[in-house]
Amino acid sequence: MHPTPNPPRDPASMLDLAQPHDRLFKILLSHPETVAHLLRERLPPVIAARLTDDLPEIVEGAFVPDALGTFLSDKLFRVRLTGKKAPLLVHVLTEHKSYPDRKVGWQIARGIMAIAEQTLRESGPDWQTLPAVIPLVIYHGATPWRHPCDLVSLCDADADLHTWLLNVQYSLVDLSTTADPQLSRHARLKAGLLALKYGTRSPSEQMTTIGQIAEAVRDAPELLVPVVLYLMTTFHLLREEKVHEFIEWVNPEEDHDMLSIYVRELLAEGEARGEARGEARGISKGECNVLLRLFQKKFGHPPAWVKARLEEADHASLEIWSERLLDARSPEEIFAPPGSASRPH
Repeated sequence: MHPTPNPPRDPASMLDLAQPHDRLFKILLSHPETVAHLLRERLPPVIAARLTDDLPEIVEGAFVPDALGTFLSDKLFRVRLTGKKAPLLVHVLTEHKSYPDRKVGWQIARGIMAIAEQTLRESGPDWQTLPAVIPLVIYHGATPWRHPCDLVSLCDADADLHTWLLNVQYSLVDLSTTADPQLSRHARLKAGLLALKYGTRSPSEQMTTIGQIAEAVRDAPELLVPVVLYLMTTFHLLREEKVHEFIEWVNPEEDHDMLSIYVRELLAEGEARGEARGEARGISKGECNVLLRLFQKKFGHPPAWVKARLEEADHASLEIWSERLLDARSPEEIFAPPGSASRPH
């Protein structure tokens, strides 16, 4: 039995990512034992059956180009597979998506190339083989994933040519179509995936699952703080009294007041960082809030990707988006690049 380390308790370490989904995803996959369960349950059976009993090794550092930093929250692991002569060392690149993204095949391909290039730099000019990389995408959006899980489907070519084109396939875990009891047999993984699954749902649906999530976290109490923080930043009808009930149900011995203060400090620090980023771009928090309120009046509660765009906006973008809001028929039309109607990434 391998001990499960506690999640980080330092506010700075928990708020170093821009999005709450990214933060919880990375905390969830920061323990090799949890990763081992994820891979055994979610990799294609032909690969999962070859996993050895060795725990996955977490590879530190980002392996995607800098330009993809806002798109990929990659976690890379080294695992061993049984082989004919000796165990085979391969990499598993995990990524999560909170909305359907048809371009993820290209993003994954670039990530794999970055991993290969770094490996070859370390091996030197006499390298003989390329690293084996298996991509695994965890999707927790509110609607089912409808896009092909490969790179070649993005190519401007007939299907007859696909055999001759560079391709990357990735395994997809679609939490939106996975029944809650089937999310995982591992307590920690189930609690984290359950929170992620409902973090993108409507506020009313979210509130009906609070008790269910509390039950799951009760079996993985080390996730109490990360999950409470995630709920407070994604469950927009959640109020402080409900947070107290959640904490008391999960761990009655926890110092409720101290934990609540701790969570509020985390949120205050995250808000301060967001304001600092806005001030650095010459944008006040009020300017973003005005557009956010107008958006909510027309389209309802803004999804996470809308808030992310506003957090990184400059004055010119805010002006363009404000004008588009008047006539836009969908959120995608507001934030699409010039001449494009596609969803931002």
